[in-house]
Amino acid sequence: MRVDENRLTATYMMASQRHGTIYLGSALDLISRVTEHLEGNGSRFVAKYGVTRLVWFQPFMLVADARAREYELKKWRRDWKIELIEKDNRDWHDLFPTLSGSGPAKPLKP
Repeated sequence: MRVDENRLTATYMMASQRHGTIYLGSALDLISRVTEHLEGNGSRFVAKYGVTRLVWFQPFMLVADARAREYELKKWRRDWKIELIEKDNRDWHDLFPTLSGSGPAKPLKP
């Protein structure tokens, strides 16, 4: 399924803190999905472990491609995922405020 231009289809990672608990997922509409997580409706894992910071995402045109990337990354070792995050977001800033238009990226507390 091809997505419309009003949605950001993506594979993403959220974190509780720098080098903390990491959640990996994919979404048809990333902004809506992260909003669900922040409201406690996204997943039990995210709510239980306080995984509230969007620290990495990769956009896709097709939902199937985003899901395939999610499943690929789920096979990766944790240190590889951390390396991927730090490649583009060395300080683990919360990317959601900028992505959603609600403000600048916020740094994670160490």
